[in-house]
Amino acid sequence: MPLLNPLIHQLPYVKDSATVFTPLAAKPWAIFLDSGFPYSQQGRYDIMSSDPVATLVTKGAETTLITAGTVCTSTEDPFSLLKQQLLNHNFPVIPGLPFNGGALGYCSYDLARRLEKLPTIAQDTEKLPEMAMGIYHWAIVVDHQLQQSWLVGQHLNTQAWQQLIARFSDSPTLPAANEAFKVTGAIVSNMDQPRYSEAFGKVKAYLKAGDCYQINLSQRFSAPCSGNLWTAYQRLRQLNAAPFSAYLNLPEGHILCSSPERFLKVIDGKVETKPIKGTRPRKTDPFADQAQIDALSNSAKDRAENVMIVDLLRNDLSKNCRMGSVKVPKLFAIESYATVHHLVSTVTGVLADGQHAVDLLRSCFPGGSITGAPKIRAMEIIEELEPHRRGIYCGAIGYIGFNGNMDTNIAIRTLVHSKQTIRCWAGGGIVNDSVLAEEYQESFDKAEALLRLLREMMA
Repeated sequence: MPLLNPLIHQLPYVKDSATVFTPLAAKPWAIFLDSGFPYSQQGRYDIMSSDPVATLVTKGAETTLITAGTVCTSTEDPFSLLKQQLLNHNFPVIPGLPFNGGALGYCSYDLARRLEKLPTIAQDTEKLPEMAMGIYHWAIVVDHQLQQSWLVGQHLNTQAWQQLIARFSDSPTLPAANEAFKVTGAIVSNMDQPRYSEAFGKVKAYLKAGDCYQINLSQRFSAPCSGNLWTAYQRLRQLNAAPFSAYLNLPEGHILCSSPERFLKVIDGKVETKPIKGTRPRKTDPFADQAQIDALSNSAKDRAENVMIVDLLRNDLSKNCRMGSVKVPKLFAIESYATVHHLVSTVTGVLADGQHAVDLLRSCFPGGSITGAPKIRAMEIIEELEPHRRGIYCGAIGYIGFNGNMDTNIAIRTLVHSKQTIRCWAGGGIVNDSVLAEEYQESFDKAEALLRLLREMMA
């Protein structure tokens, strides 16, 4: 019989959770939500699991649900299907831990097509699911602040639980190294400087005409590759450690994410989002680096760009939060990462009675910090001007627990691999004061760690 009480077993603490995840990395649907520790001190929890009891995969109008060997398809709203799966597993929570069973996976930027009517102009070369979520009954949760590791579970029989304990209680036995990851050809952008300049000019025209007051414009880099993606991710987390990183090994592709940006967090009904708007590249000289921070802090343009998105997110959160609960406790804080400084604000709220984390995710999706504002018109213009669909880039990766808690990122600084090709994107919000050369260079500043990784691993 399944054990119905929440299951918890303390494991030996390991500073680098990558060593714990390595034996799982090759398993289908293995997922590692990575705080970036020990290379970054900005995150706290790592969450990892494999072997989901159910999967939901959305492609176009259909979502395929596989559970207990049974396959069914539905044209129902994918967010509703995800919420149903979570509500079907009403398990007790474990106080003090962020996750002890629930959904892990991603919602791609293009899942927004199930929410809004958008034009079909850009090439859809990604061909990956718009949503891929697994339902997991066990996970390893590592708390780097308390230096503790826990195996947690739900609805497992005694034998399965004891097998998991035995599997993870000893020092991990690392598998033999697979074929090294290699980039086997040139790294190519889908927008060279003349094409970017043309798109930038059209953005400025839309801004002047009053269609929007901020529009995000991105370029995509791609290269052929072969070999072990987990090896590549381990190097990426050294080059660009970030608190909302992730590695996903999914049947149709791999995701290697080193995002610095939280999209939506819900803990006990308390909501937080932390939009990034405003960037400066890091300098090796400490005095020059501080000058970059000072310039970003005092930039009227970057502050205006940031507050535009703060207002958008205040509005988005208000759809599902209690009236009067939405606040902005931090405006224009500086956060520093391996290659860039960012201007980050914090918006909070409290979920209204009867509202679920998935309802909030649906109402706010995709994140306004990577569209522009107003959101829908900005997305229409993005579809017109960017040559290829974004796919997973600018979507959201994270967890939603059976207990209604959630933490998701904005999937920026992200590599996506499928069919022997690896791709990444970078861009930024353009406003009336934006300068072409600066915006074009900013996309390279943001992609620096990703491009460095690909250059390092050229065959």
